[in-house]
Amino acid sequence: MRGCSLRWRGRRFKLLRSPRLRFRNFDMRVTLIAVHLWLAAFFLPIAVMFASTGVLYTISIKGAYEETSRSIELTQPLLAELSVLTAVVERALDEAGVEHPSGAASIKKAGTSFELEWTGASRDVVLKPSADPLSATLVIKETTPWRHLVQLHKAKGSEIAKGISVVWGIGLVVILLSGLLMAWNVPLYRRQALAAGGLGIVTFVVYVLAG
Repeated sequence: MRGCSLRWRGRRFKLLRSPRLRFRNFDMRVTLIAVHLWLAAFFLPIAVMFASTGVLYTISIKGAYEETSRSIELTQPLLAELSVLTAVVERALDEAGVEHPSGAASIKKAGTSFELEWTGASRDVVLKPSADPLSATLVIKETTPWRHLVQLHKAKGSEIAKGISVVWGIGLVVILLSGLLMAWNVPLYRRQALAAGGLGIVTFVVYVLAG
């Protein structure tokens, strides 16, 4: 009990902090430091990847694709149905020996025209109807290395990649909270942590409103 004292027979005696409480606080600090250190070191490569791809994407550095296109024959005209278009693309990719994209497929419509876009980390695939109702154009867009990282950032990767991204997000929160708790347990840094946290909240509000 820091700062406490006891008066007895006119004399004041200072009460010392319990050794058990001291050890408990020490153990908590050691645990926080260990968690903070291990998570920060483990997630450093992923953190650098997410930060760099996010910053460069914001200033329109998004990476590139290497495109190839081919004409495919159809047994019947294309319909604007996701399952039908996906089946056509899967069959064409299997015949060409190309792996399916790891992300999700969707239909993009513009007026009376439509096309299927199937995105992924390694490649995007686009299926477009042509003037001939029994023919379509299949565009395969292979990602360059940087674009591959951007696609991972955008959750276009496999289920394993998405799972790692979720774990990274949780780890980032734990890293921030452990750092804040370490600062909170040191009186010298407590006010600085409060000031920085308040400034961060104000900045976040401005960020949301200005967006």
